[in-house]
Amino acid sequence: MNNDEQILSIFRSTDSLLEGHFVLSSGKHSRSYFQCAKVLQHPEYLTAFSIMIADEFESKKPDVVISPAIGGVVLGTEVGAQLGCRTIFAERKQGEMVIRRGFEIKPSEKVLVVEDVITTGGSVNEVIALVEESKGEMIGVGVLVDRSNGSAILHPNQYSIVKLNVESFDKSNLPADLVQIPIQKPGSRYSL
Repeated sequence: MNNDEQILSIFRSTDSLLEGHFVLSSGKHSRSYFQCAKVLQHPEYLTAFSIMIADEFESKKPDVVISPAIGGVVLGTEVGAQLGCRTIFAERKQGEMVIRRGFEIKPSEKVLVVEDVITTGGSVNEVIALVEESKGEMIGVGVLVDRSNGSAILHPNQYSIVKLNVESFDKSNLPADLVQIPIQKPGSRYSL
């Protein structure tokens, strides 16, 4: 069993890999959905995945880990704990990604962005823009599940625990079988 198969086995055993018709946070439609929060509620998996990401970036000595809310917060916090650095998050306010709640990135701080799952990488790109506006030094992006089919290259130093080729579709180009299945919207950005 390769690494991707082992990770998928963990997702299946925790009912974290769902099948049906989903609208993702990116706005794309898919037959599968990774409910990372369900797998990350188990301390043994949260710790194991966090150590994998932390090990990848430890030599870069980050000062702060930032994650987009809500999905990346749990994973990002544990990665920061493993690295022994501050952890913060960015969140949407009136549809725009912002850093608030007294969090800040100081100029020249080394910053690692951590996210649970990416399809297009939109939220991560918004967080990277906030890091750059703050004059922080981006050292990399760590991701649990990259379901972008290799298209979401967000940073030269990007690490994904598992990379999958998962079909996703624009609303205007849905396959006939998917149109017949009721839509589910488990993501955190949009509502139905």
